[in-house]
Amino acid sequence: MARENDKTELGGEASILKRTWHHCHFEDISRLVELKQKKGLKISLAFPTLNEELTIGKEILIIRTELMDRWPLLDEIAVIDSSSKDNTRSVAERFGARVIVSKDILPKHGSFRGKGENLWKSLYALEGDIIVWVDADISNIAPKFVYGLVGPLLEDDSISYVKAFYERPIRSAGGGITQAGGGRVTEVLVRPLFSLFYPELAHLIQPLSGEYSGRRALLQELSFSTGYGVELGHLIDIYHLSGCGAIAQVDLDLRIHRNQTIGALGKMSYGILNTFFERAQKYGLAELKTALGKSHIALETQDSQKNSEHKVIKTEISPEERPPMVKIPEYVEKFKLS
Repeated sequence: MARENDKTELGGEASILKRTWHHCHFEDISRLVELKQKKGLKISLAFPTLNEELTIGKEILIIRTELMDRWPLLDEIAVIDSSSKDNTRSVAERFGARVIVSKDILPKHGSFRGKGENLWKSLYALEGDIIVWVDADISNIAPKFVYGLVGPLLEDDSISYVKAFYERPIRSAGGGITQAGGGRVTEVLVRPLFSLFYPELAHLIQPLSGEYSGRRALLQELSFSTGYGVELGHLIDIYHLSGCGAIAQVDLDLRIHRNQTIGALGKMSYGILNTFFERAQKYGLAELKTALGKSHIALETQDSQKNSEHKVIKTEISPEERPPMVKIPEYVEKFKLS
């Protein structure tokens, strides 16, 4: 269970809002490098990818130039790819990243599609004591997306997991940008769930953000949903393992990326709910009296001359969970945990 002194009301001593910074607090990269070297840490960055040839090259170039070549903050940059059909892997290799196909990592344990699968497998593939994950579709990438997430871990040994937050503009059909409106699943689903069951986690500004970092010592103890629920699952597991005191968040100002359609957000919500119900049962918060449906159901309008007909669209979304890496023999052997 979470530590009792972490269970406080909004604004209390242990509120995540007390561990919230702007990225400019960590912009002295030379100081971060000094802290890293003093503590003898290695830092790895991974991009989980699926068909990201348009943005991955720029992301690698900017981060590598500033945070490896100019300042030795990062020890490795890797792309963990879900068998992209475009040129993601060749572009990433050309710009200097180590590229690994997800299904080739721990092949005896099989492979699933999904971002969570890539993150889980990256723990085995990467060498760092600190792992940073950044989505590969960011068009306004900048070094702050990495040093902002690493800074709290280097400054404060009590922090083990750092989430990003930012403004997320919505692109209109005509190509224009509306400054507000991102984070729709957070506000209509996740924040209400956290408010009901985990009020302390509702202090996170963007709990589903795709940019975050963590200490290997914590990450290897977490289960990983292979799909959309991976971020929510992490936060609930950390709450029960270490308490909210282990979590911090950093403001990265602005993130411009592909916005999902309402249909895609519905599927995302379905996957997140699957993970939430699994955790609710695991930690004794709720008991389900019936089996959950195995497919997301959407309705598609088909216009005819006189009326509109609706077609049922069913999409199977895997609820698979990967166990903590400390339970994987190959990982235990590689990192000498036994």
